[in-house]
Amino acid sequence: MLKKKVAFYTMGCKLNYAETSTIARKFSNLYYQHVPFKSYADIYVINSCSVTKNAEIEFRHIVRSAMKNNSKAFIVAIGCYAQFNPKGVSSIIGVDLVLGYEEKFKIIDYLNREWFLKKKYYAKIISRKTYIPSFSVGDRTRSFLKIQDGCDYKCSYCIIPMSRGPSRSESIENILKNIRFLFNKGVKEIVLTGVNIGDYGGRNIYGKNIRFFDLIQSIDQIEEKGRIRLSSIEPNLLQNECIEFLSKSKHFVPHFHLPLQSGSNDILVKMHRRYRRELYQEKVKKIRSLMPYAYIGSDLIVGFPGESHKHFLETYHFLKKLEISFLHIFPYSTRPNTKSSTIQEENISKKIQWKRNKILRVLSNNKYRFFCKKQMNTKKTVLFERNSTHKEYLYGYTENYIRTKIPLHSYNSSIYENTLQDVLLTKVDNKDGIMIAEPIN
Repeated sequence: MLKKKVAFYTMGCKLNYAETSTIARKFSNLYYQHVPFKSYADIYVINSCSVTKNAEIEFRHIVRSAMKNNSKAFIVAIGCYAQFNPKGVSSIIGVDLVLGYEEKFKIIDYLNREWFLKKKYYAKIISRKTYIPSFSVGDRTRSFLKIQDGCDYKCSYCIIPMSRGPSRSESIENILKNIRFLFNKGVKEIVLTGVNIGDYGGRNIYGKNIRFFDLIQSIDQIEEKGRIRLSSIEPNLLQNECIEFLSKSKHFVPHFHLPLQSGSNDILVKMHRRYRRELYQEKVKKIRSLMPYAYIGSDLIVGFPGESHKHFLETYHFLKKLEISFLHIFPYSTRPNTKSSTIQEENISKKIQWKRNKILRVLSNNKYRFFCKKQMNTKKTVLFERNSTHKEYLYGYTENYIRTKIPLHSYNSSIYENTLQDVLLTKVDNKDGIMIAEPIN
């Protein structure tokens, strides 16, 4: 029997990667041949994102790329964009099937129904109760494990609650089972991911009031060896008891990603964020006091409606004084049916957004280089990646998320690939800003 070729493309967050991997495993190797997305395939599955308008534009580009590979291919759209606007996605030339939140995990059932393939699209409204476990394995050095989905927060700019539904969580028992499974499969690092992981728990688990702190305490007790990394967590949900516990953990690495969005309290109020910059500053200081070398990343939105030059300067000077490691900067993007789309104040021009973005990127690059240089000539542990394209260096990340490389001509890459190795950080490469290291034998 001739196998159908299937290819996958993931847009957006780590949560999407976890779900794409879970969906891909449903395509049995007995009937399907998994191929790279850039190659010829009979079926292309695109896991979409709806966080920004640019993500929707990118989705159309990805569809066109698939059609260039095979004009007669069957293209399936899943993910947040597909859930939020199924009719709009189905109208895109080349898209044959649109599956909503629950239906995407039943993709094989739909592809096996020949009568169904005559229809243009299918998507249901998201269930308000369903939680579907997901994790990635085999396609990357580290694994992304979903522990939570959805969000009860109502940030005025965010479309995700409409795409993902309310907050709901996996049980601790199943999370521990999946962590043990992944470590026993040879995974060296697991990233805990979700929409709002700090909101993990609630009375919907075992009928008890389980909290995020309970989860990380339980995880740290497992006997299997491996690193655990947290994905983004809201600053108001990162309790001091969690920071103190993580500073002494045997599994969790010193890596935090705390979204700020704005350094102006006026803008934070308009964004409906659940903290002010003073609390954010307290969290950063708490982390630094216990973990001086911890990586602290952040998210910023520039050009939010009504963000004056004064507001932007507040953000800039607040960040300049803050001891963080890196900034992810996003120009504000109006999303339909969000409260920020109805703000009557003057919108910020693309030109001003770009200028503010550039200023913050320069600040971010300077902060990251300073963070790296502080740790030169120190010992770290790097998880080296599988080398498929690089000829000069083998790359990986330290426990505190410093991008690191060793020259291939000096070492046998096969010995280090997908392994945790102690290294000495020697210098920062001025060309790419990546730390050069030497393995410690």
